[in-house]
Amino acid sequence: MLKEWILRAQTDEGAALARDIGAVPIIGQILWHRGICSPDAAHTFLHPEDMPFHDPLLMMDMEKAALRIQQAILHGEKIVVYGDYDVDGMTSTALLMKNIRALGGRVSCYIPNRFTEGYGINQAALQQIAADGCSLLVSVDCGIASLQAVAEMREAMDIIITDHHLPGSELPPAFAVVNPHRADCLYPDKDLAGVGVAFKLVQALRKIEENCLWADDLDIAALGTVADLVSLVGENRKIVQMGLARMSENPCPGIQALIEVSGLAGKKINTGMVGFQLAPRLNAAGRLETAGRGVNLLLSEDTGETVSIAGKLNALNTERRDLEQEILTEAEGMLADFTPDVPAIVVAGEDWNSGVIGIVASRLIEQYYRPSIVLTRQGDVYKGSCRSIPGLHMYDALSACRDTLIQFGGHAMAAGLSVACSRLDDFRAAFSNYVQTHLVPADFTPKISIEGIVSPASWSLETVEELSLLEPYGIGNPRPIFGVRGIRPQTASAIGAEGRHLRMEVGTPERRVAAFYWNYGELAEVLTDEESDLAYMPSINEWQGMRSVQCMVEHIMPSEQERIFPDRDLLKTVYSFLREQCAADNVIPYGEAALTRHFSRAMQHISRYTMFCALCIFRELGLLIPISGERWQFIPPEGRLDLMDSPTFRQQQERNGDTAYVR
Repeated sequence: MLKEWILRAQTDEGAALARDIGAVPIIGQILWHRGICSPDAAHTFLHPEDMPFHDPLLMMDMEKAALRIQQAILHGEKIVVYGDYDVDGMTSTALLMKNIRALGGRVSCYIPNRFTEGYGINQAALQQIAADGCSLLVSVDCGIASLQAVAEMREAMDIIITDHHLPGSELPPAFAVVNPHRADCLYPDKDLAGVGVAFKLVQALRKIEENCLWADDLDIAALGTVADLVSLVGENRKIVQMGLARMSENPCPGIQALIEVSGLAGKKINTGMVGFQLAPRLNAAGRLETAGRGVNLLLSEDTGETVSIAGKLNALNTERRDLEQEILTEAEGMLADFTPDVPAIVVAGEDWNSGVIGIVASRLIEQYYRPSIVLTRQGDVYKGSCRSIPGLHMYDALSACRDTLIQFGGHAMAAGLSVACSRLDDFRAAFSNYVQTHLVPADFTPKISIEGIVSPASWSLETVEELSLLEPYGIGNPRPIFGVRGIRPQTASAIGAEGRHLRMEVGTPERRVAAFYWNYGELAEVLTDEESDLAYMPSINEWQGMRSVQCMVEHIMPSEQERIFPDRDLLKTVYSFLREQCAADNVIPYGEAALTRHFSRAMQHISRYTMFCALCIFRELGLLIPISGERWQFIPPEGRLDLMDSPTFRQQQERNGDTAYVR
């Protein structure tokens, strides 16, 4: 998939900022682009360890909540922490429980079942908790929308709500509501995750009990903060920086077990490792089983127990990946007729696991770059997860389709919904129409922000090391990406299990730099034969005591001179070539990259872009059907074909101003 480069301008202000703080010019430019425009702000950003934590008592209702928990601890009351089944909820629950226990409190937890109870506080659970003798319930990472459940149970026990989701016009009638997004809350940092709010509550408890600004358990707080994809600026940046250091040096036993089972022992833990290796394993508990297992892992001090739980979570994560791939394959099969004029994706399965359909929706966006909704049937209702692309506010889109839905909720980029089976087609049509009318063609091209055009060979170890001051990376502070145009790798090879990954040598003949592109090993067949535009992130490779600059590739695509759309004559030539590649069963045993290489060797040079366009056109005309293993089923045509029946070809003709009926 081609991506549009958004090239950041190099400004005099950014250069001046770099001089003022004594940094290399690129650091100043990156800070300026991110709205950090003064030396003081730059120092705070680059050195969050020097920034003090905000006073937790600045948060509305925080003191009231902390004093009530203190009272419950002193009188031996039964306290229940009510959490959520994702990583933010599990870490919030564990963090608060651990510290209430440390202060001498009697505390247990309740996390609803994703499949039978759904998200948030439910009244049936509250009734059972109260019946079991609980006098104080504290929610974490949920509860801000549970007005009715809280109202009906507030006489049975005191309820404290701690949450970070946006409140509605009315707050739940709880004993205390701790949420930085309250309209009357003056807390200076609004970006905390649920575990961040729980962390501040613990700070308040410790301040009341011990008169100190507590800063422990940051490994747990950082895990939940990174996993919940909140902005890594302000206080979150300090939590994550300090938490990552703790994970690398002396994590709690549960996180240490996660690190070991993920193959990360002895490594310096970064946000990528947390987001893509540690968090998914913890999250697998809530997606496939019970999140309680994840809470137990984080609370346990017994090494044997943590190793056992981490092993089970690792197995669950493998099961989750397999299940995700199975559903994704089914969904892709439903999209066999996908064409560029399709504005949105809505797919529905009969028995898809509701715990992974959100991930599948994200995978569909990666492949098709369309707002995507994945639904699974539960009786007479489809329940689903929604993921959006920049430019489309998902909650607003669902609001416009509310007449076709039972219920929905969410925010700009993600949401959930329920729709009656009988209204699925109505909803699909309404949603597609909304997307069609609110997005323009340019919105369907993914964008990638490029900090500057820099040759991989020009990086020094010192400059790459200085870039590390910008870490930790995440939402609000993305990893800086650089670009280089018109490169042709000196070498390209497929590496790893089954040749899944790509290793290249780029740079100059005098200074070759290794570059790696995960999951794109098939491109090794074509990249040395064409010029490409490379978007990458520089990093440092350490091996056997040697250190060198390397590139981690974010995206690679044919350069502009290689992006030639096939005309009618070239399509005829490619068509004849494809027929020659057919086996006896009309199966073409090659994928896009291999076909590009074979065609270039046998006929004439074309780029993988040109071959991709040709394959899309033939697929849309019903001549090709993709099958597993990078293969194609060739379907001999019946009668003459009309190229204008292909949306890809037709749209190109329209862009060229040629709307003639082409045969």
